[in-house]
Amino acid sequence: MRTGLGIDSHRFAEGRRLVLGGVEIPHGRGLDGHSDADVLAHAITDAILGAAAMGDIGQHFPDTDSAFKDADSIVLLREAVARVTAEGWRVEFVDATVMMERPKLAPHRAAIMATLSEAVGADVHVKATTGERMGFVGREEGVAALAVATLDRG
Repeated sequence: MRTGLGIDSHRFAEGRRLVLGGVEIPHGRGLDGHSDADVLAHAITDAILGAAAMGDIGQHFPDTDSAFKDADSIVLLREAVARVTAEGWRVEFVDATVMMERPKLAPHRAAIMATLSEAVGADVHVKATTGERMGFVGREEGVAALAVATLDRG
């Protein structure tokens, strides 16, 4: 059994959709990135790849590759799970936290957890916290996410 940690952050940007955990959340700004900038899916992808000692999201899906421009991060997450599964690993559980001031995540949490759980084939628990008005999260400049994934040999 192994555990991996994933962390990601993206700044807010005008004219983009806000996607967290594969769910579009109504908000005036989205997150800036090469893909859909889903920080939650990215953190979980890194946690899963890390637990399998298979690098990180940038190695598997580089932002220098036009094939991943505006990519759906849930598709990338599913592919990462397929790759660790091919190496004999099975995702057992994921725990994640999203850090942002607004919008509130609570109304979307059940849909996010369902989408992520389906993508990884295991329970995914999602929590949310604010930056207490401190740092880039507190100033509403961006969003951060942290995730821990537990894998076992299939």
